[in-house]
Amino acid sequence: MEPPTWEPLAAAGRAGVATADITPPEGILARNWGAADRDTAAGVHRPLRATALAIGPAEGADERGPYRYLVSADLGWWRSAADERRVRSAVITALGCDPADLLIHLVHTHSGPTLSAASPELTGADLVPPYLELLADRIADVCRRAAAAAVPATATFGTARCDVAVDRALVVDGRDVVAFNPGAAADDTMLLGRITARTGESVATMINYACHPTTLGWQPPLISPDWIGAARELVEDETGAPCLILQGASGELSPREQYGDTELTDRVGRAIGHSALSGLTAMPPPGSRLALDEVIESGTALGLWSPQPAAPPRTLRSTRRTVGLQARPEPSPEELQHRHAGINPTAAAERLRRAALVRTGYVTGDVAEHPLWLWQWGDAIIVAQPGEPYSWLQTELRRRHPGRAIFVLNCTNSPGFVYLPPADVYERDVYQVWQSEVLAGSLERLADAADDVIRSWAQPS
Repeated sequence: MEPPTWEPLAAAGRAGVATADITPPEGILARNWGAADRDTAAGVHRPLRATALAIGPAEGADERGPYRYLVSADLGWWRSAADERRVRSAVITALGCDPADLLIHLVHTHSGPTLSAASPELTGADLVPPYLELLADRIADVCRRAAAAAVPATATFGTARCDVAVDRALVVDGRDVVAFNPGAAADDTMLLGRITARTGESVATMINYACHPTTLGWQPPLISPDWIGAARELVEDETGAPCLILQGASGELSPREQYGDTELTDRVGRAIGHSALSGLTAMPPPGSRLALDEVIESGTALGLWSPQPAAPPRTLRSTRRTVGLQARPEPSPEELQHRHAGINPTAAAERLRRAALVRTGYVTGDVAEHPLWLWQWGDAIIVAQPGEPYSWLQTELRRRHPGRAIFVLNCTNSPGFVYLPPADVYERDVYQVWQSEVLAGSLERLADAADDVIRSWAQPS
């Protein structure tokens, strides 16, 4: 009888990583909060960065490519599909890659530059177009350098627990407020990837955690990656390798304390970073599994597990799907006036600017065409899309596929910069419902579409 074994979820192939500074110029438009009293940032808390992971075929295949490029950028969110498409198209052209093989993921910091110049009356809007051109050049360059640095490597996947993220739907005097709700549970799962070269050197770390980067408030507005900066710094100092922070399905999740200052931001980041280091420390050596190789009689029978070499799977593939979602009818001017009645005029104007852009290139008639990207690398599945789904998306896909390391990414590529709450949330008059351009059932439909692809990849070819 073969002894019992346990093998961590893993992958093998070629992998390389590179980083680039993407801090915007002083004076650029940075209006991300309706409550802010100015259009531009007052300074820089931490520089912004783009980190690219290039994943290539394993040995024995054509080692020149194709590479898949996953870019984690310290940016907030796109305001228009046209601006995002110009940047991503320029990168695709420069790399000569398939469109399905490039994921430009934004960590969703609320303290970055405004990625749209659609409101030229705002101070600093004139600096946005040249910044977007610079961004495309920097992302293309960092992807090239990541591919050039690629080496034979093994990725090991695991989880940690982090209770920084909480439910942020609090009812106060009958009104839904975006704040910590002590009475609701929150997903505390952190998914980790440790990529190690055959030589034993660390190549990169992946951290997929769902928690809005909203620790840094709006007064004074500062350029910052938010908690991502301190978390990444802590992990990189310990591992000696670049770290990609990947924002999970965090539509309803935020830090317990938020809207504060840089001390709070860095404290929250360090807490998240320490959780990641805990999970990384618990991982077995790369390219190994555990086997029960001896039973020793003591006060009871003691089983001794020992590491053995293992060959991680090398599958590497990607696809893009379009999921048709039922679109919300466009609100009338009267409805918009009622929705924003009685609030700060500056905040109301900011909400209207966002709403005017989000439907273009996304909604046609009564259908919203929501894009979905899926990658498989060994035992890992990356599920990426541009919206802000609630955490149900990641918990449900992980429940359906317990034998996979499922990374769920918000704010990736475009179009579809909308919230995707579960159907039951639509029964309440909350911000995430009336901000969205899609109706109840959309999140569940998106999960089923991702599930279909994952199941099809599990079938024998």
